[in-house]
Amino acid sequence: MARRERVVRMSVEQPLWRAVTGYRVGTMVYAVLIFVFGRERYERPWIAVAFLAVLCVWTLATLPKVANAVGCTKRFLVADLTVALTGILLTPLADIHAQSTDHPTLPSIWTAGTALTWALRGGWRWAGLASTLIAVANIIERGHPGRDTFHNVLLVWVASIAIGYVVEVARASERTLARALEIEAATRERERLARDIHDSVLQVLAMVQRRGTALGGEAAELGRMAGEQEVALRTLVAGGLTRTSHVSEDESEGAVVRIVEVPDAEDEPGAEIDLRTLLAPRAGARVTLADPGAPVVLPAPAARELAAAVGAALDNVRVHAGDGARAWILVEDWGDEVIVTVRDDGPGIPEGRLAQAEGEGRMGVALSIRGRLRDLGGTAELISVPGQGTEVELKVPRAPRERRGKAGVK
Repeated sequence: MARRERVVRMSVEQPLWRAVTGYRVGTMVYAVLIFVFGRERYERPWIAVAFLAVLCVWTLATLPKVANAVGCTKRFLVADLTVALTGILLTPLADIHAQSTDHPTLPSIWTAGTALTWALRGGWRWAGLASTLIAVANIIERGHPGRDTFHNVLLVWVASIAIGYVVEVARASERTLARALEIEAATRERERLARDIHDSVLQVLAMVQRRGTALGGEAAELGRMAGEQEVALRTLVAGGLTRTSHVSEDESEGAVVRIVEVPDAEDEPGAEIDLRTLLAPRAGARVTLADPGAPVVLPAPAARELAAAVGAALDNVRVHAGDGARAWILVEDWGDEVIVTVRDDGPGIPEGRLAQAEGEGRMGVALSIRGRLRDLGGTAELISVPGQGTEVELKVPRAPRERRGKAGVK
């Protein structure tokens, strides 16, 4: 069944762009209010009115430009900085006494928004350039700048550079996260393919080797070649392990051919399957299935993966527990999760055998069982005591919407 993973990314910068947009609008209104309530001090109020009109039109017309980094072009940044510098330098023409008093400039603190926009777009270096030009314009406008002037321009300079540095760090972190998500998605797809290979191709190659060795003659040569290919494929699946030895006769006997096939057609989005219908064919003379009386409904992909994990557990029983071993499958539906337990009465798994098998490239438990359950958000617990059999407990959680539909099922 074909599968696709979609990674949805949200830029960490977007909230900052929204904040700058709000800041520019708010400080525009603030600059207008300063003029309205202090218009009697302006010797040439028409200059202030003309500039503030341009400022309002420019701020509102360029809101889409400061909505994200894509719209905030270099040409816009230069024009925006020009508006800020022009407003600062026009202040003495509108207010003759501005240089000898602490009267604010025409754009007032709106100019800080320009420096912040440069910081978001280009980082701390661009922020340093814009805030430095704004600082120089403020010093020129004052003529004889005092301590408050130096304090204000230094505050804007430090704040814009700091925000620019934070933006650069956030961008680097976002790139790292995006790369990690891509690697995780690729790893999951690789594990899925490895599980499919383990459940089919590897087992067939092992069977060919075993049967060819038993038949002898030309068939033995085919069996030898199949064994070599199995070793190479297991090494590839295991992620480049340097195992080069041939599969021994004991190992070749550890492979079986899956005798139950589950249809793997494309499922419609939102399709659901009764898990019992996928597990029923696995019951037989040596496998007993116990399930609830009501349907155990799961999303089709989850049901198929869970059934495949159960099949992998039964394969291990057939291979390692001996010809006379029996197995039991217990299906439990607890509403918020589905639990499937596979138990056998075989000799159990010797301590350290699973780790040894993974080192040899035999990834049945790691990929076919645990890997599948991990991808479903569930868990797989294996309990084995030598001489007392093995029990594998598979747990798959339900999504919130599914839980509501199964709230009364126990």
